[in-house]
Amino acid sequence: MTTDPAGDRPLDPVDALVQLSFLVQGVLSAIGSEHDLSIVQIRLLGILRDRRAGMVELATYLGLDKSSMTGLVGRAEKRGLVRRSPSPHDGRAVLVSLTPDGERLTERAGAEIARRVAALTGRLAPAERAELTRLATVLLDGTVSQAPWARRRQ
Repeated sequence: MTTDPAGDRPLDPVDALVQLSFLVQGVLSAIGSEHDLSIVQIRLLGILRDRRAGMVELATYLGLDKSSMTGLVGRAEKRGLVRRSPSPHDGRAVLVSLTPDGERLTERAGAEIARRVAALTGRLAPAERAELTRLATVLLDGTVSQAPWARRRQ
């Protein structure tokens, strides 16, 4: 049984989820460091891996204000990872998408994230992994599916 860091009591659900999030964030941070990306840059690339998104949508999901979002996209654009294009629906809006270099980096980093996160569940039996996925999906339902970035582009 997993216990709190002091080792004197079993973890409650909050502590367990927070410590699990720290573990996953550590994986993301390590992979980001290997590719000279911050966690927020990894999140940006992850959102854009299969869609174009508007700046407002990206800012909403990432929890950034307009100037921070502009700076984040500008830095990624300067590295050749993303491009901005005018929205066909709103002349004032800008859509952001991955460049071919951004796609390649996203694929490489994404594969490494998948490998390392999957390794975290390696001690679980297949039925336990399925149950973990089911429970995480229940917790995320209504939060992720309602976010603007969660709507797949057609």
